[in-house]
Amino acid sequence: MIIIQQLSKSYGKNKVLKDIDLTFKRGEIHGIVGNNGAGKSTLFKCIAGIEKYTGSITSEYEILKNHLGFLYTEPYFFSKITGKEYIQLLCNGRQISEEKIDEKNIFDLPLNQYASTYSTGMKKKLAITGILLQNNDYFIFDEPFNGLDLQSSFVITAVIHKLRSLDKVVIISSHIFSTLRETCDKIHLLENGAITKSNDKEDFDEIEKEMKTSILENKIERLNLK
Repeated sequence: MIIIQQLSKSYGKNKVLKDIDLTFKRGEIHGIVGNNGAGKSTLFKCIAGIEKYTGSITSEYEILKNHLGFLYTEPYFFSKITGKEYIQLLCNGRQISEEKIDEKNIFDLPLNQYASTYSTGMKKKLAITGILLQNNDYFIFDEPFNGLDLQSSFVITAVIHKLRSLDKVVIISSHIFSTLRETCDKIHLLENGAITKSNDKEDFDEIEKEMKTSILENKIERLNLK
């Protein structure tokens, strides 16, 4: 379980996260939605221990980040590291000896090729594979479906459902609402740095409708299409 209480984050005078209270239980998949700039990635970085903040984030572990796999929107790779070396590096960081990397290459990636030469989608699939093989208890996936082909999206969805069955904590952001509908148990709406709504699966339509109204309001009319 991860418990967030009164979490706030500012960059100078700009307060980007405002008194956030959230609880992420094991065996649940939580979606965080919001427009660009709402604060989703900043919230994830706070949970992962990358950004400083006020308030508190607690879990079963004293050091949460040592048990958390964090998929960035755009994963970074050193220029001279192969896909296999990258996975080995992540496993070494958790003191895990993984001898069957080729067997567990579920995305059929060219693991002996430099990761920096991968396409955007391939880099994302490599990063996902790495954090899955770390045996983490908590997972944050920031836009995991962006840049992926349909087949890989099916695999990621199945992986997320498997993590739920293994009693993991999974937090996802996505601009593709249909993927959240397929995977999430709860969705939280982040607007201007604050959680304004949290809905269970049966009420996802309410959040989707509210987001569409907010995004589209007056915009089409302003075009004065003829």
